[in-house]
Amino acid sequence: MNILKVPSDKSVDDAINAKEPLLMLVSFDAENVILSHIDEAVEHHILLEKAGLDSRDIDKYFRLVLDDEGAYWTFICPPDYKNITDRQRRITAFYKDGFAVLSDVLSQLGFMVGINIPKRYRRHFDYMMNE
Repeated sequence: MNILKVPSDKSVDDAINAKEPLLMLVSFDAENVILSHIDEAVEHHILLEKAGLDSRDIDKYFRLVLDDEGAYWTFICPPDYKNITDRQRRITAFYKDGFAVLSDVLSQLGFMVGINIPKRYRRHFDYMMNE
C-alpha cells in the first residue's frame, strides 16, 4: 500500500495527533491511499489535484472523511464501476468491495473506527436496499 500524505507527512501526522478531521482517498485496489488534513484540501477532487493527479479520476477512489471517532464514507457509486451494467448489482458490488477495502486500509493505518454512510450520501445505498 502506497500512502501519500498531502502536503507532507508531518502535516498529516500533526493532524492525526491533534485528532483533526482528514480527507482520505483509497484506490479501488487499495494500492494507493491519499491523506490530507480537511482544511488543506477541502474536497476530494481538490485533494487529487494537490497530490499531482487528475481530479477527473475521482471515480477511481473510495472517498472518506476520517477522524478518531469514525470514517464517513462519501458513498457515490460510479456508473461504470467494474463495468457492471445492472444498477443494483453495481451498487451492491461497490458497497461490498468498499467495506472490505476500507476496513482493511483503516486497520492498517491504525484507525479502529466504524464506517458510516452519512444521510446525504445514502441515495445509492437506499436504492440498493429497496430493490
